[in-house]
Amino acid sequence: MAKAVDRAIRTGEHLLVQAGTGTGKSLAYLVPALLVDGPVVVSTATLALQSQLVTGDLPRLADAVEPVLGRRPTFALVKGRAHYLCKAKLESSNADEPDLFQQDDAPKWLGQAGKLGQQVTRIREWAETTVEGDRDELDPGVDDTAWRSVSMPARECIGAQKCQFGHECFAEASRERARAADIVVTNHSLLAFDSFAGRHILPEHDVLIIDEAHELADRVTSATQAELTTSAMDVAGRRARQHIDASAYERLVEASDALAVALADARPGRLESLHGQLREALTIVDAACRHAIDGIGDIKNDDPSAVDKQPAKVNLAAITETAQRLLEEAAHDVAWVEKDDRGNRRALVVAPLSVAGTLTETLYPERVVIASSATLALGGEFKAVARSLGLPPADAKPEAGLKWTSLDVGSPFDYPKQGILYVAAHIPRPTMSGLSDGAADELVELVGAIGGRTLGLFSSRKAAERAAEVVRARTDLPVLLQGEESLPLLVKRFKAEPETCLFGVMSLWQGVDVPGDACQLVVIDRLPFPRPDEPLSAARSAAIDAEGGSGFAAVSVPHAAVRLAQGAGRLIRTLGDKGVVAVLDSRLHTQRSYGPYLRKSLPPFWYTTDPAVVRQALKRLGTS
Repeated sequence: MAKAVDRAIRTGEHLLVQAGTGTGKSLAYLVPALLVDGPVVVSTATLALQSQLVTGDLPRLADAVEPVLGRRPTFALVKGRAHYLCKAKLESSNADEPDLFQQDDAPKWLGQAGKLGQQVTRIREWAETTVEGDRDELDPGVDDTAWRSVSMPARECIGAQKCQFGHECFAEASRERARAADIVVTNHSLLAFDSFAGRHILPEHDVLIIDEAHELADRVTSATQAELTTSAMDVAGRRARQHIDASAYERLVEASDALAVALADARPGRLESLHGQLREALTIVDAACRHAIDGIGDIKNDDPSAVDKQPAKVNLAAITETAQRLLEEAAHDVAWVEKDDRGNRRALVVAPLSVAGTLTETLYPERVVIASSATLALGGEFKAVARSLGLPPADAKPEAGLKWTSLDVGSPFDYPKQGILYVAAHIPRPTMSGLSDGAADELVELVGAIGGRTLGLFSSRKAAERAAEVVRARTDLPVLLQGEESLPLLVKRFKAEPETCLFGVMSLWQGVDVPGDACQLVVIDRLPFPRPDEPLSAARSAAIDAEGGSGFAAVSVPHAAVRLAQGAGRLIRTLGDKGVVAVLDSRLHTQRSYGPYLRKSLPPFWYTTDPAVVRQALKRLGTS
């Protein structure tokens, strides 16, 4: 892999490389990156991998190569501006009365307000000694509400030139350090914002390495998604109130009320067209926000209220931009009404139908892109992931700057000897939400055979809760259920007590690393296809169907392949691990159209559909 990365850097040819757990892929891309003249940017999807790079891999690598290079390589971590303490915001905030009305927060009762005030006071004390102003340095940490009262999102910042604290800004200092570093580590969301903003956030670079690349398209979609809520309107109105006249503020209140009424009456789900109350409410919102923006006026460099005016103006601008985007009903956007199960949170959401074209235009020009992940070759091929990342088909005539190659470096694990893939083909295919009786019976048999040691990955909270209820009722095994305690505490206990089972939903599919005999059975209740009523996936499928293709094959199956591979990847983490991945969904075996594709997306475990064989194997593991 290191040789392939080095060759891509030298030839200017983009590279997709699949490298599973245990291959050392971080070192494989970092070593050739150190030979590049100028910064190399490494983007990751998770905080865990960022931490692994800057606290583990990079320091060890720097120690190792210093005698070879004749100098010690440097590296820096770049986060979003909101991760850093803002001295201007701190100066303007009140430690006794922090802003308790941030977006999507309900007003706090008196005891909470007092706690928040204490937290802001502690932040003020920490501010006197901190060198980097990074939130992660603050130990113990503080609530998000307290931190928001002393930090500044990028879109609300007035800029270092206008700010009286610009010369001592922690966020600007972090970017300055990054410009002088050999390796710059960031995250997919910030990478997306940097690409859309003309690459002014990250330092200039010729090589971009994207780790966990299977997550990039979703993160870019999130970065280009916008939503409109009444709480956002209320926050914007409160922030703008002191800078506008009474009539302008009243118009904002009336617009918020109109939006609340329209959302209350709207049915959740995709909006094929915008009409009636929703269109009328959006028109009122747009006009009221524009009027308020005019009322705030231009913000001059010497304006003493600039730190308060800028966020107020930016919030209003964001709302009117979202309202106009929704009213436009562009063919390249998808809009829907979102409501939680209790109906408390209502939102109008708009997102791009596809980000592939955006990535083609913003990700690849004037730099070499190395995209790596443990799950890039779906169904044994790279074409699905390449398409989602905005790359042309491998056999197509290469566009300027978009020539790419791929590599699967294999694995150090002997999967056929270390693991079994068992599909419960005798169970009827799942038809309802939750866990079927047949799947529940099979789960109890499997868990009982091994005596705990089970990570259960479920498609819904309802299914996970029923699984926990059934196993607790029919066995004496302790069951840990996501949501009953914090996830780090649950995982810590799962690692320490081999007789336990840990059941949960999507965050467990990717975020748990439990090597050894504490996790020897991974149970997946059903194939992780997107829900049919999920607006964005449904719209993307419909668009492909309309062009004569198969939306299910192009959207739903690759989505399931990635998630299934991520889930199955929880089993074998080291050379000594052994165990079983059990899928309680017969379609993985019986469906000829996509079953083989999904199985080829998984590690090459020994495969069986025989319940007796797998139970005997589990019993042997449980007594070994």
